[in-house]
Amino acid sequence: MIVGVTGGIGSGKSTVVNFFLELGNIAFYHADIEAKNIINSSVKVKTKIEAFFGKEAYKDNVLNKKYISNIVFHNPESLKQLNAIVHPEVKKHFKNFVNQHKNKEYILYENAILFETKSHHTCDFIISVYCDLKTRISRIKNRDNISENAILDRINNQWKEDKKLLQSNYLITNFAQIETKNQVNHIHNILTKKRKLI
Repeated sequence: MIVGVTGGIGSGKSTVVNFFLELGNIAFYHADIEAKNIINSSVKVKTKIEAFFGKEAYKDNVLNKKYISNIVFHNPESLKQLNAIVHPEVKKHFKNFVNQHKNKEYILYENAILFETKSHHTCDFIISVYCDLKTRISRIKNRDNISENAILDRINNQWKEDKKLLQSNYLITNFAQIETKNQVNHIHNILTKKRKLI
């Protein structure tokens, strides 16, 4: 059983995932981290990115994040192209991961752009993590040390919150950790019961 975890940047997806992982025999796949690994290790992906964005896309064989970010967060078509190069490879990698973890209660699949990349089609259930915009901006500033304008560029390149929530099975509001943990426990209990029915 595959359970997608999504939510806007700064909503606290990692916190939610960590609470889930405390509860049982659960596998975890972080699409963003795996995408970064693939971008830096796959010759096929690197060749395609350099063909589209130019040789400056990589510096010392590692993706030049500053260069790429300046392009994609101001040009939706470029972001679309980058996703079209990277995400099919992530999907293949995830498929292998699922095959290797069939003995788990379920697999948590964290992906900030779950709907944007149509990865929600691979999930049995979807959890959206929600937090208000002001708190999200504050968290990202503290975590990434970037400007508010840069944060808003990233947020504006993701689906709006209400659009995600309408297509999700469960919602976790992530403001206070105790409340968040209680919501996670409740959803975990539901998921483990559903797992027995599948």
